[in-house]
Amino acid sequence: MQELIFTKNFKNNDTLRNSFFELAASTFDIHFENWYQQGCWGEGYIPFSFVDGDQIVANASVNILELIIEGEKKKAIQIGTVMTHPDYRGKGLSASLMNKILEEYENKYDLMYLFANESVLDFYPKFGFKAVEEHLFSIDFHCTATPLESANLRKLDVTDAEDLHLIQQFASQRLPVSKRFATDHTPGIFMFYCLNVFNNDIYYLENEKVIVIYQKENSSIDLFDVVSLNEINMRDILNKIADADTEKVTFHFTPDENKDMELKSTLTDEGLFVRTPGDHIYPVRVKHPVTSIA
Repeated sequence: MQELIFTKNFKNNDTLRNSFFELAASTFDIHFENWYQQGCWGEGYIPFSFVDGDQIVANASVNILELIIEGEKKKAIQIGTVMTHPDYRGKGLSASLMNKILEEYENKYDLMYLFANESVLDFYPKFGFKAVEEHLFSIDFHCTATPLESANLRKLDVTDAEDLHLIQQFASQRLPVSKRFATDHTPGIFMFYCLNVFNNDIYYLENEKVIVIYQKENSSIDLFDVVSLNEINMRDILNKIADADTEKVTFHFTPDENKDMELKSTLTDEGLFVRTPGDHIYPVRVKHPVTSIA
């Protein structure tokens, strides 16, 4: 084994980028190539990695973004794609990368956070992260729209160039999904979900000029995102995607309070860990938008 070299932000290095993609695929079954080819790797995504020769052997990626908390913008860093090649585990590489990230961004953020799987729940508190519970919101719903009102709903195809361009345009210009709690400047993460996770669940309301990502099963709708360039009324959007059988809508983000919607919430543990320097506080009773989880 050669001496490991630290490197970061190697987007334009074909050899290291491909090695990074291979490690992500073998570790998490995450596939970045199409995402990269579609121009979705932006300046706000910065891998911190160790290299052995021309092979990426450990990584922790920084995502620079903003959190919207009660209408106020907060500088935030989300850490993701923390992984080590099996042959290099047990050498403290992930800890070293975490320390490099903390040193690099000291005094440059209001909140730093990540989503951890169950195998590493004891790891992140060593670096000042605290576990935070989230709330999953839902409403009992009865559709009040006529069938004709949903006639302008068109399914989008990410393999179609025009549809993909439309999605990317909305991703780069969208309003945050909520004033209460949301993310901003996360088009890269959002596009990863569109290309890899929800590629069969993206719809366009042509009259309202709104993209909706959702799944409907039996009487329930799981709403993953509502992407708009202008202010919307959530109840109106729900009437466009629901039908007479719909009884419940679950929001995989934090919806704004609405006099037309009686929100229910249940505790959920998604493995969220937060580091808050100074007097900054992560809000309670919120759900981080699923389409911007790195």
